[in-house]
Amino acid sequence: MAKKKKPTKIKCVECGNINYHTYKSNKMKEEKLEMKKFCKVCKKHTLHKETKK
Repeated sequence: MAKKKKPTKIKCVECGNINYHTYKSNKMKEEKLEMKKFCKVCKKHTLHKETKK
C-alpha cells in the first residue's frame, strides 16, 4: 500500500498563531518546513515554521 503524507501545522514566528495546515512527504522527515506566508493576525507576510505534533 502507498504511504500517506503526514499532516503538519504551520505557525507564525512573530505572533505564534497557527494559521496554516499542509501535508509533508515522508522523505522530508529531518527538515522542518519554513515558508513565508501571510499572517491574518499580524496582517503582513511573515516566516512560518512547522510546529511539533
